Amino acid sequence: MRERLLAAADELFYNEGVHTVGIDRVIENAGVSKASLYAIFGSKDELIRAYLERRHEARRRRIEEALARYDTPRDRLLAVFDVLDGRLSRSESRGCAFINASAESSIGSATEQATKEYRAWVVELFTDQARAAGAADPEALAAQLILLYDGAAVGTRMDGPSTAPAAARQAAELLVDAATKRPRRARAK
Repeated sequence: MRERLLAAADELFYNEGVHTVGIDRVIENAGVSKASLYAIFGSKDELIRAYLERRHEARRRRIEEALARYDTPRDRLLAVFDVLDGRLSRSESRGCAFINASAESSIGSATEQATKEYRAWVVELFTDQARAAGAADPEALAAQLILLYDGAAVGTRMDGPSTAPAAARQAAELLVDAATKRPRRARAK
């Protein structure tokens, strides 16, 4: 029942919004009773949290698998954008589930907590990869790359599948290369 509820929540919440979709639609799509939903999750807010945590885990796994395929820190950093492009270029893409849910969340809600946990992971991911790539200021590079990452997702949400993810990757490549260049040493005379 838990998996059926999460599958229904994933489809409905992602396509229509976490607060737009009523609990009755989720239980109808899952084919379970309202009592089952409340016995398993306790509340709609906790179902939303579980939906977001499941998406976070899936995204983390996809990105880690992509990073493992590359040898250089630069390539691993850019691989994050390749994963993003793979997800956002699908015709059914509605942008980033976390950005979408965050826009609908109340302060202090389980939704806000889940989106903040995801965001902290994204910041850590980009900062760690920027540091490994030898960026002079890993935090600044990470902040710039996150803007591109978010912008591609928002562009997809607003425009549908587009070139935004590919453009974000191209811009990321320029930023990474600029941030990781070492100053030339002066030649001895």
